[in-house]
Amino acid sequence: MEPPLAPPPPSLAVLLLLALALLGSAGLTRSLSITPADQSMFEKAEGEKVTLPCTFVLSDEDEGPLDIEWVLIPTDNQKKEQIIIMYAVDRIYNHYYAAMTGRMQFTSADPRSGDGSLDILNLKSSDTGTYQCKVKKAPGVQSQKIQLTVLVKPARTKCSIEGSQEIGKDVTLKCASQEGSPLLSYDWRRVSGTQELPATSTLNRNTGELLLKNASQEYSGVYSCVASNRVGVDECSIELNVTPPINTAGIIAGAIVGTLLGLSLLAFLVFCCCKKHREKKYEKEVHHDIREDVPPPKSRSSTARSYIGSNRSSLGSMSPSNMEGYTKTPYSQVPSEDFERTSGQNQTFASSKRQVIVNQRS
Repeated sequence: MEPPLAPPPPSLAVLLLLALALLGSAGLTRSLSITPADQSMFEKAEGEKVTLPCTFVLSDEDEGPLDIEWVLIPTDNQKKEQIIIMYAVDRIYNHYYAAMTGRMQFTSADPRSGDGSLDILNLKSSDTGTYQCKVKKAPGVQSQKIQLTVLVKPARTKCSIEGSQEIGKDVTLKCASQEGSPLLSYDWRRVSGTQELPATSTLNRNTGELLLKNASQEYSGVYSCVASNRVGVDECSIELNVTPPINTAGIIAGAIVGTLLGLSLLAFLVFCCCKKHREKKYEKEVHHDIREDVPPPKSRSSTARSYIGSNRSSLGSMSPSNMEGYTKTPYSQVPSEDFERTSGQNQTFASSKRQVIVNQRS
């Protein structure tokens, strides 16, 4: 068996390539370098402050002007990088990004010292994104990316009760925050009494619902819900009052009786109003009929003259001997219209007149 053939010696071209690679790597180690950050991802709450690190070391071979630049890399690849702040030619330029105007600055007053870190104040949720620090000093160029996530603390958390708060019924306690970045987590606890959740309770931490099955009066009390995420917490509380079932039949019967009484009273009032209206109408009709049937009254002067004239004619035919039994009627007693209309008085006057005529004949 023949021994294996030894590999051929490397060619001169390969040796030259290896030498160039070693020289190139040695040259790169001598150019500027950015110190690796302890962390490349930051999570902060809205309203807080964050410092994005970017420290570097210059080399004697880097002789060009120093240029430090912070940019925001968009999530959409079709968009361009947005310059936030820049140091160039010994000046700071911070007017490129209006959304952060007045809220950003270099951590060091003199970035030439090797500290190009960036401070962002009063963080907003819209500040979330990928930031890149670029350091240039010809011929050296280095960069570093940092991911920033601005979270919103839970806020305006509200508690509510769903379902009938009766013995034997299922009741659900609900909890929800109007503000807050995911992932939100909810936790219920009992404040009063035994301070332990009922044995039949079921908690969903993602939705904030606490289901209490077959509730009893022992479940009554104050319950508190705590909403939380990675940057903060918020809470609310509500009181549960489990009561005996309501007498539905009695309520319905009472409602029916009350309705009937109300209808009866309404009918009575309508009847009274109609009756009163009919009475008024009848009185008006009767009064109108009476006024049409009654003739216009005679004047008293004509009645008195006719009465006096009749008496004079009667007295003129009488002799003095017949005057003794006759009683004169004084003028002050002249009959009125009512006197003429009275049948009894007319009969008396007629009888006295006949007596006078008889006396004259005799």
